[in-house]
Amino acid sequence: ASQTPFSAIALGEILRECGLPEGWLNIVTGDGREVGNAIVEHGGISFISFTGSAEVGWGLMQRSGRKRVSLELGNSTPLIVAANSDWNEAVQRIAVGGYSHAGQSCISVQRVYVQNEIASEFIDLLVEKVADLVVGDPADNSTNVSSLISESDRDRVHQWTCEAVDQGAKLRCGGEIDGSLLTPAVLSNVNLDMRVCRDEVFGPVVGVQTFESLGEAIPLANGTRYGLQAAIYSNDIADAMRATRELEFGAVLINESPTWRAELMPYGGVKDSGNTREGPDYAIDEMTERRLIVINN
Repeated sequence: ASQTPFSAIALGEILRECGLPEGWLNIVTGDGREVGNAIVEHGGISFISFTGSAEVGWGLMQRSGRKRVSLELGNSTPLIVAANSDWNEAVQRIAVGGYSHAGQSCISVQRVYVQNEIASEFIDLLVEKVADLVVGDPADNSTNVSSLISESDRDRVHQWTCEAVDQGAKLRCGGEIDGSLLTPAVLSNVNLDMRVCRDEVFGPVVGVQTFESLGEAIPLANGTRYGLQAAIYSNDIADAMRATRELEFGAVLINESPTWRAELMPYGGVKDSGNTREGPDYAIDEMTERRLIVINN
């Protein structure tokens, strides 16, 4: 990524020190349009793996011709919280999963659907936990939430938050610009017509909406063009397994934050979230051309 090249360069240096032969890894820095287009158009490249926005990813695939393309794109990550669950734990997990990395993760908790009978207590506790998050310098170990990648992204997320309030959402805490920072926000009374729900916020904002029954919550969670990861907190195994069948996402987590991920698992989405599964075994399979050998003896 043109805004964050140093980690990739450092990884390349580490691999070289470990003995990776010259030419096996090549890091090219520069603007995505210039470098990305060169990779897409180069005849000597047979496989492309892209992580980024849906618009760029699918456009890249259309222009890639015969190349195989692996896409890991965005999400509008939902979490369903049933009244019979350990919803206090769900609040704790949302306070981490919705705001770590300032919400700049493809599986950052973005939409929370909480059952009516616990909604008031749930929202109050969530607001309390989020208001206690330490906002500041990322080099300070006490910091929970720092700045977004750019001022333009800070302004975009702030605009979406204000737009949601204008459309009827209630800002329960945060959502204020503080220098280069945007304070962590909790919105209630959100709906799928708002960009903070419909699209990927990629910022420190979580929206909460209530539901009466699971049959209402699942369509709400599915009401987005994305389908990377989702989760449900429920102590009813039948309801939890129903969610795994009906939620249109690449992964469904039960009694865990949808932000949880292990590198060895088949990570990837459906719909506008991509067309692949990552993880060592699955990535190798994506990059392998199968060859049939027939011997007549």
